[in-house]
Amino acid sequence: MSSTGRPQDHAERMGRALLSLEGLSVGDGFGERFFAGRSLVAQWVEARRLPTPPWPYTDDTEMALSLVQVLDEHGRVEQARLASLFGKRYRDNPYRGYGGTAQDILERVHLGLSWRKVSSEVFGGTGSKGNGAAMRVAPLGAYFADDLTRAASEARLSAEVTHFHPEGQAGAVAIAVAAAWACRTASERGPARELFDVVLAHTPPGATRRGLEKARAWPLDTTPTAAAKELGSGSRVLSEDTVPFVVWCAVRHLEHYEDALWSTVSGRGDMDTTCAMVGGIVVLVTGAAGIPPEWLRARARLQLRVDV
Repeated sequence: MSSTGRPQDHAERMGRALLSLEGLSVGDGFGERFFAGRSLVAQWVEARRLPTPPWPYTDDTEMALSLVQVLDEHGRVEQARLASLFGKRYRDNPYRGYGGTAQDILERVHLGLSWRKVSSEVFGGTGSKGNGAAMRVAPLGAYFADDLTRAASEARLSAEVTHFHPEGQAGAVAIAVAAAWACRTASERGPARELFDVVLAHTPPGATRRGLEKARAWPLDTTPTAAAKELGSGSRVLSEDTVPFVVWCAVRHLEHYEDALWSTVSGRGDMDTTCAMVGGIVVLVTGAAGIPPEWLRARARLQLRVDV
């Protein structure tokens, strides 16, 4: 541990986190553009017709940027700081596609209310079990890639700020562990299908875990549209109907970023979010070179840091 409290290999960890952020944000912008031509998605996917640039990113990337900034500052999840950055970025640009519940939480946090209070009060006091904590967390998994248990623990802490419900946290745990595992070398990882077992070993019991078990059993040689019908692809914007399909898509195309994203978007549903999650995982296997240069150029420029 350095004098700043961050790990000695902080720079290396941040390199992985920023790589995941690139994959996440390009996937986010790519998936979001398909909402503009929803009736034409099947035709565009079949022809692999790229959406017209630019590709603005959504709240998926905006919140991931806050998480990456906190990791850079502290080398861990500092929840109060994360909440303040979430609130700041929301108020600076509220038109990134935030859901209604997220808007309510972030507005109140920005006004100075306790994140713990507002996160735990929504949905009649159960907290959110949406997919928002999972959509932003892949860079955290990359940062803690050397320790899957730590990745799971920090993911839960990052989720709790906005998703107090255990299911919302379970989704974040699953995606963080998947990203951490993806950072390993090919000989350390083993076959792509092992990702299911690793993720399930860390995901707590509940609907998200049951969905992951179903995804593990679903054949990889079926179509993404069939998988989406069986597993869900985020149409309910819940962890349980998003994360299993995401992990299935990542396993299916673990070594090819472009194929992984086309496969994911063909499942329809919450396309910016599913593509963000898959992109944030798969890029850790392919490296930056796996992202087509024209896709990177199309994505809107990222604002890596904000001051609060």
